Amino acid sequence: MARNTAEQMGTRPIPKLLLQQALPASIGILVMSLNILIDTVFVGQWIGSDAIGAINVVLPVSFFIAALGMSIGVGGASIISRALGENNPSKASKTFGNQITLTLVFTVLFVLVGLFFIETIIPAFGGKGSLYEPAKIYYTIVMYGVPVLGFCMMANNTIRAEGKPKHAMYAMLLPSISNLLLDYLFINVFDWGMFGAAWATTLSYIVCSLYILYFFISKKSELRLSLPDFKWDVSLVKEIGSLGFVTLARQAMVSITVLLVNNILFSYGGESSIAVYAIISRMLMFATFPILGITQGFLPIAGYNYGAAQFPRVRQVINVSIRSATAMATLVCIAIYVFSDYIAPIFTKDAQLFAETPTALRWVFAALPIVGIQLIGAAYFQAIGKATPALLLTLTRQGFFFIPLLYILPPIYGVLGVWIAFPIAELLATLVTGFFLNREIRKTLH
Repeated sequence: MARNTAEQMGTRPIPKLLLQQALPASIGILVMSLNILIDTVFVGQWIGSDAIGAINVVLPVSFFIAALGMSIGVGGASIISRALGENNPSKASKTFGNQITLTLVFTVLFVLVGLFFIETIIPAFGGKGSLYEPAKIYYTIVMYGVPVLGFCMMANNTIRAEGKPKHAMYAMLLPSISNLLLDYLFINVFDWGMFGAAWATTLSYIVCSLYILYFFISKKSELRLSLPDFKWDVSLVKEIGSLGFVTLARQAMVSITVLLVNNILFSYGGESSIAVYAIISRMLMFATFPILGITQGFLPIAGYNYGAAQFPRVRQVINVSIRSATAMATLVCIAIYVFSDYIAPIFTKDAQLFAETPTALRWVFAALPIVGIQLIGAAYFQAIGKATPALLLTLTRQGFFFIPLLYILPPIYGVLGVWIAFPIAELLATLVTGFFLNREIRKTLH
């Protein structure tokens, strides 16, 4: 039965298959984003606007370390999808065993480094002034749970690569729900402030890991691990690393970008501008859930069919995914423009944030309708095992365009220059990605 689940990716009609893969992924991302969104609302309403800014300072650091797990998961998932398409289950299981070993070793190592340099890292990421103390409390506790989060992010991608999107969705739903319940208990009932918010987040990671362990131990997975599978295979580690480095580089670039944006905003607008950016970041996570879900659903389908040499199906899933992502992104963009004035009051009682947030939101979301081309294009190269173009396209938006614009525009336009940089970078990156994706399709999918 498990084998039939994987084989469906090579036989079912593409639109139905994409819906089957993308819907659970979208729901999982939606609930996780709602969790982060409501978490921010709780923190802003019950602790204060400085707490929102403090969490935004910490998240890039912990997410980068957690992204080690995600990158290993995505790199391994590409191999697993293609191995299942080639009817090679032993290679798929060996890959998963190597993923587990890599994730635990590297996440623990980076957590130790992150805790050792805590006094340097927090100010570097914008944790200055009144943001420093709450950021330090949150950072210290959340870092303890990051290796567990890394394992969860890795395994979630592996579950999806098997063609089990519903179980991947459950793995995202359970920690999100538990985090919200614990937030209410620890912050509102026990009045633990940032300490409570941090422990609610950390314990939710553990809930996620318990479900994932249940999935694999209860034999719902078709991957059958043995002790030799955990021993590093040099060729597999290299392939996981090269493909996973794309995701890691993307998250590293996100962390670097947040570091720069936080510091530039602090220079031009102070703590309030960082709080505005925190609200926008949460809205980006929440509002883009259908686009990210489509991208997640696209990956295993493209990888499986490319491995099975069913190139017409690969072309079809690219086209259907881009059209679907563009339609959803356009609807989200319209909604943001219509309701932008009502978003800030949900998070905070600070009147200054009410005034600053709507304009920033409209600029940041202006180019959202075209983002599907960029995401699907970069994901395609990752799915088929071409690490170098996937890496370059992933870095295009933030590394090649957004960061230079951060140095050019704010000296001229101040805080507004930061917000304007978002859509310009998105447009330029989409043009580049569209060119290379079209060239690759013409060259290889015939």
